[in-house]
Amino acid sequence: MLSELHRPVAAIVLAAGKGTRMRSDLHKVLHPVGGRPMLMHLLASLAPLQPQRTVVVVGDRAEQLERALKGREVALVTQSPQLGTGHAVLQAEAALAGFSGTVLILFGDVPLVTTATMQRLVAAVDGDGPAIAVLGFRPANPGAYGRILAHADGRIAKMVEAKDASAAELAERLCNSGLMAVRSEVLFALLHQVGNANAAGEYYLPDIVMLAAGAGLVSVVQEGSADEVIGVNSRGELAMAEALFQAARRAEVMEAGVSLVAPETVFLSHDTVLGHDCLVEPNVVFAPGVTVADGVKIRAFSHLEGATVAAGCEVGPYARLRPGTVLEAGAKVGNFVETKNVRMGAGAKANHLTYLGDASVGAGSNIGAGTITCNYDGYFKYRTEIGEGAFIGSNSALVAPVTIGAGAIVGAGSTVTRDVAADALVLVRPEQAEKRGWAARFRSAMKARKEKP
Repeated sequence: MLSELHRPVAAIVLAAGKGTRMRSDLHKVLHPVGGRPMLMHLLASLAPLQPQRTVVVVGDRAEQLERALKGREVALVTQSPQLGTGHAVLQAEAALAGFSGTVLILFGDVPLVTTATMQRLVAAVDGDGPAIAVLGFRPANPGAYGRILAHADGRIAKMVEAKDASAAELAERLCNSGLMAVRSEVLFALLHQVGNANAAGEYYLPDIVMLAAGAGLVSVVQEGSADEVIGVNSRGELAMAEALFQAARRAEVMEAGVSLVAPETVFLSHDTVLGHDCLVEPNVVFAPGVTVADGVKIRAFSHLEGATVAAGCEVGPYARLRPGTVLEAGAKVGNFVETKNVRMGAGAKANHLTYLGDASVGAGSNIGAGTITCNYDGYFKYRTEIGEGAFIGSNSALVAPVTIGAGAIVGAGSTVTRDVAADALVLVRPEQAEKRGWAARFRSAMKARKEKP
């Protein structure tokens, strides 16, 4: 539960970078982690702080961000040219005019920062607290990260870039993530003092910490997990962020009472919901929009997206549930079955080798192997309605729009093009013809032909 803050919060999200190392036409911060764009992860974690204003600083491919953020209460400001992080934050000055409170500064390509960490940062400068709170972390390899030299009580004595640090300063393992919370009344005044007398000729945001110290203002460090502050600048780093996200989500669902037989092979989305006592076998993918109730078995090599699965159902192995699929209590979708925009009634079964699209399957119905709902004519989609307790024989084609009445039986191999009444039997196949002895005569003739010189 979030603690109450005395000062309102605003947020600035930096997302102006070119993302050259991603080698992509898609804006860097729109690449997904756990089925959701990185920027949306950050905004979702920010939301519980109820920011009065949120400003996203854009630059390259700004039109992509404008589309992605359409309808959200977010102000977009442009950084052009791009002259460093300090310069980027300065572009939000007009958008935050009149705001009095705490400004949280985030990076659109650092998607795994939690709400709790954001809360700790803003709380550190809340009330009559310090002017600035910086998020520090201790990576396994500090390398080129800027270092934070702090007193035992967290007050920052010095912040220094690695390239400018002495050997003693490089021995310090507390590093600067770049994320910070700053009192609004000092933020822009300090930014206007930042210079660019450095090798890159850029205006660096961390410089405000030492400028604040020169003005007698206190800055503090709040330590966070190195996993939270991973920045994504390449496909390799994107994969690392995905791995960290997946590890955290797997731990969450197992803690909530879900059995993952081989956790490292199960992939979850940001919004995956799994009830307790669910069993998930190896190599299962939950794409966005999946809700699974209690006691469900998801067998190996299944893929679910945009699906709702009720208690006691069984899915797979090798099943694909596509968007719009709803399985009611006790339904079963077995191996090599694909469903899309389908409602399976309670206890209904499609055990193997079946495609069901744009259909309703009544409770207790049985769909035989090889059944297909022919729902698309190349231009439009049509529905198939299967009543309760119906039996669809193997290798049947149901040509939509068509209704199979409750309790009806469709004989194996039928192609059904007209509605079938309740409790009726429908057979759509040519009459079987048998020519006795024909096979033996055929084999004899072929053998003689093959042996002929």
